Amino acid sequence: MAILRAIKTKSSITSYKGNPKLKAANSPMEFSREQVAEYIKCSKDPKYFIRNYIKIIHIDRGLINFDMYGYQDDIVDTVMDNRFVICKMPRQTGKTTTVCGIVLWSILFNPTYNVAILANKFQQAREILSRIKLAYENLPKWLQQGITPGGWNKGSIELENGSKVLASATSSSAVRGGSFNLIYLDEFAFVQPNLQEEFFASVYPTISSGTTSKVMITSTPNGMELFYKIWVDAENGRNTYKPVAVNWWDVPGRDDAWKQETINNTSAEQFRQEHECEFLGSSNTLISGGALRRMTFLPPIQEHGDLKIYKLPEKDHIYAMSVDTSRGTGADYSAFSVIDVTQFPYEVVATYRNNKISHLLYPTTIDNVARNYNNAYILVETNDNGQQVADTLNYDLENENVLKVAQSKSGQVLTSGFNASGSKFGIKTSKQVKSIGCATLKMLIEENKLLNYDYDILHELTTFISKGTSYEAEYGKNDDLAMTLVLFAWMSTQNFFKELTSVDIRQHLLNGIPQAADDDLLPFGIIDDGRHELKDDSVVKYTSNFDRMLAS
Repeated sequence: MAILRAIKTKSSITSYKGNPKLKAANSPMEFSREQVAEYIKCSKDPKYFIRNYIKIIHIDRGLINFDMYGYQDDIVDTVMDNRFVICKMPRQTGKTTTVCGIVLWSILFNPTYNVAILANKFQQAREILSRIKLAYENLPKWLQQGITPGGWNKGSIELENGSKVLASATSSSAVRGGSFNLIYLDEFAFVQPNLQEEFFASVYPTISSGTTSKVMITSTPNGMELFYKIWVDAENGRNTYKPVAVNWWDVPGRDDAWKQETINNTSAEQFRQEHECEFLGSSNTLISGGALRRMTFLPPIQEHGDLKIYKLPEKDHIYAMSVDTSRGTGADYSAFSVIDVTQFPYEVVATYRNNKISHLLYPTTIDNVARNYNNAYILVETNDNGQQVADTLNYDLENENVLKVAQSKSGQVLTSGFNASGSKFGIKTSKQVKSIGCATLKMLIEENKLLNYDYDILHELTTFISKGTSYEAEYGKNDDLAMTLVLFAWMSTQNFFKELTSVDIRQHLLNGIPQAADDDLLPFGIIDDGRHELKDDSVVKYTSNFDRMLAS
């Protein structure tokens, strides 16, 4: 049998570097008939192998067999039956030991099987590897594969059957260039958000090119980062991950008395996150935690580069567009949101977010999208390069719906932009504007008067927190899309906005849009109700043109 090729008839066993618990590569040994039968049984049943041969150190009882709980059984079955698995687990539920058992079985009974163990920090990944090594050292010699020369070090294991285990911190370069059968991501919610995104951008093309490679993600929730998005998408069948949820009461011995004792020794909020596995945002967020948890996100129906479209333009609808600008240096983002303001509830129907686009090219993107959304009204923040963006939109691109703001005794006031003296295109985000915008945005979202489907907006709102007398992104986070909604909320309080959204004004504006212009400026492939999928070649051509326009 192929699985027993390494069996020799000699009786001596050579230890690896003098360690009597480890077999060196090419060490001959004899197998009894019972050992051969047991070897074969272990190779066919990972749960049998784990229960009978994986050792753990119990705090009171010392070295004992790993007697899996029911949910640990389920995790093993799920990993064996699925390529992509995500586990939402409370702390101290034995996930590491379960993973160790899965990894050991995989490398022992599958030749040339490569495993990557990735964690928030390298030290954490090494700790998981050390547990795998402990379990390996306590296997009987006849179950072990020999260790290759140099194959037992701080960051890796290499066996004589060609299988390997690598431990590293999660990063875009951690497994680049390697071929892995199993990638395990430990406490993924605690990896820095930028590293999460970079990792999946670099690793997933390699994974998806195969048909058997697996990804296993485990974590306790930590806000509404990428782990949250993957989990929610898995629950709703929007990706191919199999979700596994473990509850604190699934662990034997944990009851209401244990819960109360834990809360008394920590806090109710900490218990909700670490043991009840609730996805909580930062504290002191502008939007209440309850409202954030109620907010759902959806995949866009179309994507054109950094533009995400959730609803196509509809005839007889009015759209407002709030624009945030950046310096285009890669730090913060240039962003805008398109909001359908025809009736309550308002809806975010499209978003854009890019931290590299030049302020010279940004106006063209804004103008193109605005014209497609029935000549949307545009409010541009002018704090950075925004004034140039707003002026370019009006003077160079001849967009007549760039809104102006005038200074009054009570502060900045939105105007029609035609005859208002002392007015300028765009708005300066003053303390007053931000205060009014934040208060109004809170009301709109918490009273379900503004619906959002964009994950990036939701993510930013979970870390948009109180600082002094205002709100801004938590340190190390972004709030560019959140600020587009703050600007929109301020806009919605203005008298001109109320006039704009009246029935008479709406009809007047729609009558002023020539049908010919409509036909020329609809690269999305819009039909009457704006909700149908792309179906014909002509529509695809328009979409392709739109892609090229954004890329130019």
